[in-house]
Amino acid sequence: MANQNSAHPKTGAFQRRLAALASGPHADALRQGLRGIEKESLRVTPQGKLAMTPHPRAFGSALTNPLITTDYSEALVELITPAETDAALTLDRLDALHRFAYSHMGDELLWNNSMPNSLPPEDEIPLGYYGTSNIGTLKHAYRRGLALRYGRTMQCIAGIHYNYSLSEDVWRAWQALDPTSTLTARDFQSERYFALIRNFRRTNWLLMYLFGASPALNRRFVEGKAHRLETFDADSFYLPHATSLRMSDLGYTNNPAQADLLPSYDNLDAYLDVLAKAVSQPYAPYEAIGTQRDGEWVQINTNVLQIENEFYSTIRPKRVTQSGERPLHALSERGVQYIEVRCLDIDPFEPCGISLETARFLDAYLLYCALEDSPLLPPHASIEANGNFSAVAKEGRKPGLTLQRDGKSVPMREWAEALFDAILPVAKTLDALNGNDDHARTLAALRPRIADASLTPSARVLQTMRDRQQSFDEFALDLSTRHAESFRARPLSAVEERAMEALAAKSLVEQTEIERSDTEPFDAFVAAYQVYTLNRASV
Repeated sequence: MANQNSAHPKTGAFQRRLAALASGPHADALRQGLRGIEKESLRVTPQGKLAMTPHPRAFGSALTNPLITTDYSEALVELITPAETDAALTLDRLDALHRFAYSHMGDELLWNNSMPNSLPPEDEIPLGYYGTSNIGTLKHAYRRGLALRYGRTMQCIAGIHYNYSLSEDVWRAWQALDPTSTLTARDFQSERYFALIRNFRRTNWLLMYLFGASPALNRRFVEGKAHRLETFDADSFYLPHATSLRMSDLGYTNNPAQADLLPSYDNLDAYLDVLAKAVSQPYAPYEAIGTQRDGEWVQINTNVLQIENEFYSTIRPKRVTQSGERPLHALSERGVQYIEVRCLDIDPFEPCGISLETARFLDAYLLYCALEDSPLLPPHASIEANGNFSAVAKEGRKPGLTLQRDGKSVPMREWAEALFDAILPVAKTLDALNGNDDHARTLAALRPRIADASLTPSARVLQTMRDRQQSFDEFALDLSTRHAESFRARPLSAVEERAMEALAAKSLVEQTEIERSDTEPFDAFVAAYQVYTLNRASV
């Protein structure tokens, strides 16, 4: 159960929990959880301009291919790995997806940076197209709504999403350690995932410091907007101590409708209540826009959120949805199945945008968040957590930076060292179960970044730009081109290539079948979708 009385976890409580789980009959289950990666990348020309070509047909259907789709824009490719029990296998899968993509993109490149290149005018950025079916049209209309609400430029920001779950055997074994628990297995699992989320929310600033990699951007990204960025060169803005401008208030959090949303992470029901209201409560500025113009849908509805996935957060509780099922309904019906970490920048120095070292750290860190006592997160604590996250995103490398913990100032470096100390036993336990020292070595390799900010990716980005006298676009294009050459030099084996091609071809057939089977008028389809009664794929 959550500790409701103190924001300071009981000393040693999580280590006793860890020892009990690691020594019991289900010890092996601790390393049998799953992790998957979703990586977004803009397609660009060899000159670094946004690709205006459609989603490559060789990639299959953006609607139905489970491994390659698009996110917001037709040019924003999303590569999705299957879930694996070992982060190394996940990275191998991501590498293979890049190699397949590059064999079917002509001379185009994947922009290996979270902040976009110099984009064309807003109305020329192509929105994702998913065919003529009702669900495909709905996905396109949703993106038109995002354009009206947030602007197309902002929607071209890209990132890494890390999906993580513990084996259900771990939750069962954990619940067995508490004979007083009266929760169902499903509710216990959901409660513990929300405990993980609360601990993550309090400490996710650490990820921004260690892995943030977007301290600079093309100056056109903020054209016409108020900002406090500094000039790096004629084409680039930056903040000298920033770790992640992507995760700063340049994004969704700067939108008035979303700024007032503060979901509760104390339990599943409280979380669902806030988001359910947001997707059903009209918002006056969006009502002024309406849902249709000249007979075409321009947004799904005029509510605070069109759908629950419009709410941007650094982490989400998730459940695999059934055909046509809304995410909130899936969570309500069957509880939390895994979590999705959404705050990771693309690492421009890594060909796949994320290193195995980063993934190993995440595995140890997230397990720590799951096992540690987790006080509830009332509004004032949630606001404090948001403030810490924002401070590190904008000035994480500032010497002497302090954060707020329970209303008191604490040096960021001191807190970071304490977190590394706490995560280390988890890393060692995972290594003992695996028969290696991968996780402990990862922590040892990353720990020097705490004392020496020049070792962080964000510092390396700015130093590289200075050393090579490159603008942001020149820096990003240079590395993206080098990565492309590396992927093209390592084509998939014939067997792997045929398997990927077969999956792409199958997805095109599936899209055609969906389009043929549609008989319902789109207006009726949208109305039904709003009340969760569809029997189709969800947005």
